Amino acid sequence: MCFCEDYLLLTLNMKKVGQCVCVVCLGVECYSSGSYNLTVKTGGSVTIPCYYDGKYTHQKKYWYSEADKSSTYTNTTEENLSVIDHPDQNLFTVTMRNLQSTKHDGRYYCAVKIEGNVTVTYGLYLQVQSAPDVSVVSSSVSGHEGGDISVQCLYNSGYKNKLKQWCRYKDQRCYKEKKTDTSQNSSVQISDDGRRSFTVLMTGLRLTDSGWYYCSAGDQKVPVHLYVQSDNEYKAESDNAVLFPSICRNQTASKDTEDNKCSPDDQMNWIFLLLYTAVPLLLLLMLVLVIWRLVQKHNGALTKREPDICSVAEGPMTVTYDTVVFKKAKNHEPNQVSISRSPEQVEVIYSTPKLH
Repeated sequence: MCFCEDYLLLTLNMKKVGQCVCVVCLGVECYSSGSYNLTVKTGGSVTIPCYYDGKYTHQKKYWYSEADKSSTYTNTTEENLSVIDHPDQNLFTVTMRNLQSTKHDGRYYCAVKIEGNVTVTYGLYLQVQSAPDVSVVSSSVSGHEGGDISVQCLYNSGYKNKLKQWCRYKDQRCYKEKKTDTSQNSSVQISDDGRRSFTVLMTGLRLTDSGWYYCSAGDQKVPVHLYVQSDNEYKAESDNAVLFPSICRNQTASKDTEDNKCSPDDQMNWIFLLLYTAVPLLLLLMLVLVIWRLVQKHNGALTKREPDICSVAEGPMTVTYDTVVFKKAKNHEPNQVSISRSPEQVEVIYSTPKLH
């Protein structure tokens, strides 16, 4: 099904299955495009890949909205719209956020301006619905070289008997349900559970499998980005998952193009978090050790300064004796004690001194 309506409808002569091409004129500029339909949940977001020929890497590229006749050129980021060029991949991506039916329903085109003329690489009709006709559980998946990935595609009851496919944007190669392609040591299998969902299983992943794909049921297509990691990258990320378990991002369906991996920025954030936590604890530990050493030193000094009862203290000292016995010397007057007498005249026996 095509959405060209009153536009000139052509049939594209290709070895692949024929598809509709719309020739549209805007003023004096004309362009042609392939077309498909896309439904997105209200308030949700979607990222759309726009591939172009490598020879157009340096040409101007933009996203055209027929609803408001606006053109948004690449490397533009707005609140609810981003158009980013990826010349190394020969594509630019369009991310639309906070989608609303009254504002965003309509036709859109990925366009490249070449010598004053416009060539459209893709065209689509976007509809925003509370329950999309076709959707995916996650629009961004990742796997490692030689590993497997699975993508779950959902559809409503009206598409139960429609053809289900998994296709690659770049070369439009498609895999149909209940068919397996095992060429070049990789396989793709699609199984429909008959309960409004079908699952795509890709095994034996290769690095060249990275890129954009779409789930399709009938005339509806939903973009999905696949990222395949090399063995070395996968092992390094596995190590990071152990070292930085809580900071790595979790993949969610609302994040359209983010890979489920721990990025260098995430690792640095984790390191800073460790530093902010460890440094205060280290300083506290050092302070405790210093205080402990001071206390130990102080206690040692007190032990060394304990008084010696045999020593004579400087300055006044009051000494109290528990027992004092006077022994009368020869020729001593009764009931009198002279403190000026010599030790030969008065003998004093004392014991158990008390210091105050």
